[in-house]
Parts: sequence; C-alpha cells; structure tokens
Amino acid sequence: MPGPMRRGNQNPNDKAKDFKGAILRLYKELNKYRLAVAMALILAILGAIIGIKAPNKLSNLTDEIRLGVFGEMNINKVKKIAIILGIMYIANALFIFVQNILMADVSNRFAKDLRTAISEKINKLPLRYYDLHSKGDILSRVTNDVDTIAQTMNQSLATLVTSITLFFGTIIMMFYTNWIMAITAILASVVGFVFMFLILARSQKYFSARQTELGKLNGHIEEIYSSLNVVKVYNGEKQANEKFDQLNKSVYDANLKSQFLSGLMQPIMNFIGHFGYVAVCIVGAILTMNNIISFGVIIAFMIYVRLFTNPLSQLAQSLTSLQSTAAASERVFEFVDEKEMADESSFTKRLEKEKVQGKIEFKDVVFQYDNNDKPTIKNFSMVAKPGEKVAIVGPTGAGKTTLVNLLMKFYDIDSGDIRIDDVSTKELTRKNIHDLFTMVLQDTWLFDGTIKENIVYNNENITDEQVIEVCKTVGLDHFIRTLPNGYDAVLSENESVSAGQKQLLTIARGILQNAPFLILDEATSNVDTRTEELVQKAMDKLTKGKTSFIIAHRLSTIKNADLILVIDNGNIVEQGNHEQLMSKQGVYAELYNSQFEMIN
Repeated sequence: MPGPMRRGNQNPNDKAKDFKGAILRLYKELNKYRLAVAMALILAILGAIIGIKAPNKLSNLTDEIRLGVFGEMNINKVKKIAIILGIMYIANALFIFVQNILMADVSNRFAKDLRTAISEKINKLPLRYYDLHSKGDILSRVTNDVDTIAQTMNQSLATLVTSITLFFGTIIMMFYTNWIMAITAILASVVGFVFMFLILARSQKYFSARQTELGKLNGHIEEIYSSLNVVKVYNGEKQANEKFDQLNKSVYDANLKSQFLSGLMQPIMNFIGHFGYVAVCIVGAILTMNNIISFGVIIAFMIYVRLFTNPLSQLAQSLTSLQSTAAASERVFEFVDEKEMADESSFTKRLEKEKVQGKIEFKDVVFQYDNNDKPTIKNFSMVAKPGEKVAIVGPTGAGKTTLVNLLMKFYDIDSGDIRIDDVSTKELTRKNIHDLFTMVLQDTWLFDGTIKENIVYNNENITDEQVIEVCKTVGLDHFIRTLPNGYDAVLSENESVSAGQKQLLTIARGILQNAPFLILDEATSNVDTRTEELVQKAMDKLTKGKTSFIIAHRLSTIKNADLILVIDNGNIVEQGNHEQLMSKQGVYAELYNSQFEMIN
C-alpha cells in the first residue's frame, strides 16, 4: 500500500483485495513473534483435540452407567473413564490458560511496536502529509485502530485456530463413530455455511467505512476542542454541533450496518445448532431401536453437534473481528507505508555552527503546494550577506512563511536551489540545517513541564544563571518570580499564562539556542507595544553578527533592517532599506503609511 487509498471510489473487488492484503500484512508483521504465537496456537490445537476426544470417553461412561441401571455396573471401569475424563478436562483448561497468557503478551507487544512505528513515522513524514490529513484522523489510527488490532489478536486469533481444529476434528470423529449420524449432523448444519459467507461478503465494506468515519469524527472533535475559544467567540457551537451530528450519524450508520449483518450470524448458527440436535436425536433414536448404535453414541453426537456448530459460530465471530481488524490494519499500515522524507544517511557535507560565515542565497526557487493550482513561490532569487538583517513583508498569502519553511527544508523545493555559505541545502541534512537556525514562530508551543524546562528545551549545558539572564532580557523574570516555585513552576494546558507570556517564553528559548542564523516569523505579534519595544532591544542584541530573516506585519519593527524584501505572489516586487523604499513611494510605502493611518 504505497500511498493513500481513496476509499470512497473503491469497488467491492478492491475491498476484497484490501482485506486480503491487510491480513497478509498482519501475518508478515507477526513473524517476529512467531515462536510465542506458534506455542499459543499449538496449545489451542491440543486443547481442541482434547475437546474432540472427550465425547467418546463420555459415550463409554454413559454406556457403562446405562448397563448399571439394567444390570451389573463395572465400578473400576467407570472410575478409570472418569479419571481419564478429569485429566483431559484439566489439561484442556491448562492449555487454554497458558495460551491466553501467551496471546495477551504477544498482542500487547505487537500493539506497542505498532505505536512505536507510528511515532517514529510521524517524525519521518514530510509536512505535505500533514497538510492533507487531520490530526484527529492520525490520532485515531494510533489509538482506535491499533487497539482494534490488538483486541482481535488477543481474542480471535487463537479462537480461529481452535474453531478450525474443532470443526475438522469433529467431522473426522463423527464419521469414525457413525457415518449415518455424521451425514445427518452435517446436512443439518451446512445451511449455516451459506449464510455465513453471504453475510461476510456484504459486511466488509461497512467495517472499513466504520474505521474511516470514526477517524473523521475524531478529527472534528480534536479540531473543535483545540479551538474552543474561537468557536464560542463566533457563536459557532450550532454549526460545530451540526457537523458533529452529521459525522456521528455516519459512524452510527456504518456501525449499525456492520454490526447488524455480523449480528445475524449468531442467531442463524444457534438455529442451525438446535436443528442439528433435533435431527441427531430423531435419527439416533431410530438407529438405536434397530440396534445399529448404542445409547451412548447419541449422547456423544449431541456433544459433537455442539462441537460442530460452535466452531461455525466462533468462526463467524472471528471473521467479523478480522473484518474490523483488516479495516483498522489497512489504515495503520497505510500510514506506516507512507512515503518518507528522502534518506539523508549518505550525506557527507556538514556546516559547523562555529565556522558558518552567514551567507544565504535563493536561486530561481520554485515551489507549489500539492493542493494548489499555481506555484506559491515562482523563480525567487535573492542573496543575504553575512550578518545582514533581512525583513520580508507583503500581504497575507504572498509566500513569506513558505520561504522560511523552504529555507529550513521543511518542504523540498520543486526546482532551483537554496545555498548556505555556497553549499546547497540539498546536500545538507535537515538536522544540520536546523542546528544552524534559531526559529521563533507566531504560533507558540509549550509542553507540560517546568518553566525552566520549557526555556532550556533540547539545549545542553545551560546554567540557571543563563536562564535567568535571558528571562530578564525579554522581561519575563518578574512574572516568573510571582508564580509558586518560580522557575520550577509547572506549566500545563490549564495554566493561566497569556498568549504574550507564552510568546516571550518561546523567544527566550530561541535566544538560548545561540545559532548563527535567526528566523523570526511574527515573533512579537502576541505582545503589547511596551513589551515589543523591550523584546526588540533583545532581538537587536540577538541579531548582532547573525544573518536574520524577519517576517513582520508591523512595519515599524523592521525600520532598521539592512534589506527589506516586499513579496507578492511569490516574487520580489520591491527591495531595499526603509529609506530607499519609502522614497520610491511604491508598495512598501503604501503599506507603511496605511498602518499609521489606521493607528491615527
């Protein structure tokens, strides 16, 4: 499954292929646990064999007891048969117990490995993938789909093997005991096969739809609750609830259809089983009256009918679970098999932080997002000299942030080249490039942990004094000291930390990184004017001697930039410093003056 599957356009034949492919892939992945799985399945088979053998012993015991009613009972033989039966049932229980332990261990380890594989895959996928898929859908694959696979392995795999063994073993023993009774039992039950396969053929598409619709529902829930404040401010609860109801109904419909069809199997198999009892009793009575079989054979066949029909019912349930598992595994392996970012293990070139000069060049760069009809960046060229402060301005959607993402190699350019100190970024690993840049974004990101841990994040050998100094620089020290435990105060989603304070924390984190290049993408958008002035002074210290790229909508913050690029539709329409651009009375001057007109 090399890429995303368009489930909505698939026909039933494609679904069958998906089912087989998913099951084969599960089998392949289970190879690493083959020893434990083989032991569990062998124990399941041994338990089934004991269950098949037991009715014959029970038949013998029944005949001995019947002889005792009408004549002399052989107590020693009865004891012997009873002891053998007791040992067989104890052994059966022991095998099943050990088998359940083994399968529980295997299924949980397999689920753990799947989650690990997904976690590793998340870091290897390009950002293009996340542009096309919702977070909730990805989370659904990690949680719901993986849990579905684990539960099926734990509950249905051994049951499937046991049922198959019981089914064929019971047929052999029935013919071994009496062929007339065997044919009677089989003919009474064969109808169940027809219904079972008809139901399975029709229900698979609904199991796939159920997992897909559940992923969409989770995506909507994650989207709404992560932006609940916006929904409430714009009174969007009704619209959000309507969409939720629509998605919830889709899940309900898929669940109803899949469970209804799979639920038909149990009553059908129960009817067939009961019908088999009646048929066996009638035919058995006739044969007993004609002295062809003994009374114990009827008792044995009544048990064999149960052993014969139960596996059919269990097979139906196991195959139903396998359908859910096939749909879930298809989604999981679809994600795991997604095309990763290019392998960079063979790259030998590396730029060291301490030796970087600071020159960056864009040369005829072209880039287009997957869902766009036209390129976002078209034949873009510019050179940033070492130590220059380059500001990028322009209307929303002009391609400012895209340029930065291309520079950081978050996306691969379609054509052209980006060079750092005359070395193409195509020859440098992403890790190396990220080490060279300090990046402060408009969107803040903090994790559950102390304030100090959030500021020091992934930086080594940082002292408490350095943390305090950088917080004083950006004006955070006073706020932090007002919190319980100060720098050791734990932040969480429920903490009453303002958006501006979060922004300052991320700026402090960026300052500590001390990389030769700096990217500020609307880094002061969430702070007030007074704090912005303080941060601007800190940024001036931070950018000194470093090549900096500053994306800003507040043009007053970039007046001292060495080079200002005015971007529109992915191209440079104007460039120069503040005075030069203002004297041209062009796009930049119009943007700059319009901001002060709005203020006044």
